[in-house]
Amino acid sequence: MTHTVEKIGGTSMSDYASVRDNIIIGNRDKEDIYNRIFVVSAYGGVTDELLEHKKTGEPGVYGLFADTDSEWAWGDDLSKLSKHLCEINKTLFRDPMLVQQADQFILDRIEGVRSCLIDLQRLCSYGHFQLEEHLLTVREMLAGIGEAHSAFNTTLLLQNDGINARMVDLTGWRDTDLVPLDEKIKTAFDQVELSRELPIVTGYAQCKEGLMRTFDRGYSEMTFSRIACITGAAEAIVHKEFHLSSADPKICGEDKVVPLGRTNYDVADQLANLGMEAIHPRAAKGLRQNDIPLRVKNTFEPEHTGTLITRDYVSEKPQVEIIAGRKGVFAIEVFDQDMLGEPGADRKILDILARFKVRFITKDTNANTITHYVDSTLKYVKRVVKELEQAFPQAEISTRKISIVSAIGSDMQIPGMLAKTVNALADEEITILAIHQCMRQVDMQFVVKEEHYNRAIASLHKVLIEPYNHEYAIVAA
Repeated sequence: MTHTVEKIGGTSMSDYASVRDNIIIGNRDKEDIYNRIFVVSAYGGVTDELLEHKKTGEPGVYGLFADTDSEWAWGDDLSKLSKHLCEINKTLFRDPMLVQQADQFILDRIEGVRSCLIDLQRLCSYGHFQLEEHLLTVREMLAGIGEAHSAFNTTLLLQNDGINARMVDLTGWRDTDLVPLDEKIKTAFDQVELSRELPIVTGYAQCKEGLMRTFDRGYSEMTFSRIACITGAAEAIVHKEFHLSSADPKICGEDKVVPLGRTNYDVADQLANLGMEAIHPRAAKGLRQNDIPLRVKNTFEPEHTGTLITRDYVSEKPQVEIIAGRKGVFAIEVFDQDMLGEPGADRKILDILARFKVRFITKDTNANTITHYVDSTLKYVKRVVKELEQAFPQAEISTRKISIVSAIGSDMQIPGMLAKTVNALADEEITILAIHQCMRQVDMQFVVKEEHYNRAIASLHKVLIEPYNHEYAIVAA
C-alpha cells in the first residue's frame, strides 16, 4: 500500500488538538490512520529560543554561547528554556504521570547538553582548542532539542489516544557513529512497519553531511524530502497554518485572495527566491527528480485539497498564479566606466557576496553598472560595500533599501501583460525603479520604493488575478 510523508510546521504543532483532529485522524477509519510518516518541527518559537530569533536576530542559547563576552549567560537562558518547555508539557497533558514522563525526557536532554557545553567551554579555555571550530556542532546539537521534544510529546499523546505511534529519533542523541543522511534514514525505517505503526520523526537529523551547514534553519525540509525519496512516498505533504494563496491576505484582504490549486516546482523555486518557501529548493530537487508530488495544506482548513505542486504542470491557459514579493531588500549598485567590456567585474562582486554569505535575489547590468538586490542586514551590507570599495577603487558604489514585487505563474506568455502591469502601478502613482523578466516567462519582477510595497502587491493582484473570479482555487487540484 502506498504511503505519504507529511511535515507539520511549528505553529501547527503548537495546537495538538488541531493536529490530531485535522491531520492525523480527521474522518479516517482506524486502519486508514497508518501508512503515513509524520516529520515534525519544534513547537512555535522554541527554535528561536534555542538558536536566535529568525526575524530580529536576538540571540538564544546558541547565540549567547557563541558570544565569548556573555560568560555564563547561555546557562541562565538554557534554564529559562527548560522551564518553558516543561510549561508546554503541562498544557498538553492532563495526566500527571504523562507530564512527569514528558518532563523527564526533555530535562535529560537539556541537562546532557548543559554538561556537554560546560565541558566544551572548559576545554576551549586552553589555547590548543578553538571554540569557533565546534560552534556548528553546538548549533546542530541545540537545534535537535526542539524537534526531539515535540516528537516525543506527540508520540506519547497519540499513544494515549489509542494510536500505535512510534517516535523515530534522528537527532543522534548519544549515537557513537556519524553516518550519511540517506543511510541514517534507511536504517531507522528498516525497523518500522508502516501498515500498523505511525512514525513521528524528528525534523532535525544528525548526519555526516551536517544539514545546518547547507540548510541552516531549513534542515527539517531536507529531512522530510529525503524520507519521501528513500521510502518511495506516493505524495509529500506540508501542513502549514495558512494556504499557499494568490497573495498575502493581510495586504489584499482574505475575501480577495484565493488558494493555488495547482502549480509546478519552477514556481515554488521563484517563491523560495523571495523568501516565501513552500519548500527549500534543494529539498524540492529530490522530490522533483523522483517525480513525487508535493501538496501544501492548511492545518486549520483540512477539507480543502490545498496546493498540488508537480514537476510538469503548466496551466491550460497563460495566467498569473500569485503576486509575491519581499520588503527590506538592499540594492547595491556598482557604477564604473572601466568595467565596460570586462567580463570579470561581476565575478569579483559575487566572490565578495559569497565571502560574507550574502544572498542576492536578482540583479541587473548594463554597460557600466551592476546592481545586486540582496537579502541581508545593514551590518553585512556595510561590510560588503567596504570590500567593494577596495576591489573597485574608481567606482561609485551606492546602496538603497527597496522592495521587490513579483507576478509569478507556470505560464505567463500573455501579450501586453508588461504594459498592463506597468499601467496598474502607474495608476497608483508607484515609481518603478527597475524591471526584470526572463525568457522562461514564469515571473516578472518590479523594483519599487520600500514604502510602496503593500500598494504594489494590492494593485497587481487587483489587475492580474481578481478579475478572473477564481473561487475554490486557481485551477483546483
